Amino acid sequence: MDDTRWLDDEEMRIWRGFIETFGRVTHELEQALKRNADMTLDDYEVLVLLSEAPEHRMRMTELSQRLVHSQSRLTQRVDRLVKRGWVGRAQCHEDRRGAHAVITPAGMTRIETAAPSHVREVREFLIDLIGPGERPIVANVLERVAAHAREHRSA
Repeated sequence: MDDTRWLDDEEMRIWRGFIETFGRVTHELEQALKRNADMTLDDYEVLVLLSEAPEHRMRMTELSQRLVHSQSRLTQRVDRLVKRGWVGRAQCHEDRRGAHAVITPAGMTRIETAAPSHVREVREFLIDLIGPGERPIVANVLERVAAHAREHRSA
């Protein structure tokens, strides 16, 4: 017996709207970062997380979890950033087997240079399209959905 709770029309609008929004907005942000800063959205996310981390470093495993990347995908991403001189690697003092990704001064300069145009794009394709009264609601819904996905993943 099929006990699937199929989506009604409104629920389907939400789902399809989410999929299209995610795809189109990330595509636009990706293209703008490539054009304006010669980096990908994934590169930008790594540099932002490292720039905000204590001592501008983060364990590779934590970085992988925060970015929702597999270890191998993150390793490839960090390898590319190391080649560009934007990130370095350092051994973990607490655990000799672990490694940290560390943003370099060149990486900090790069993210500081890229951030203003990226924020303008984020505003154009997302934030400014959400009215001030809608923002707390949208933020709460997105945070709740992300928290559920995080909990599901770690279970």
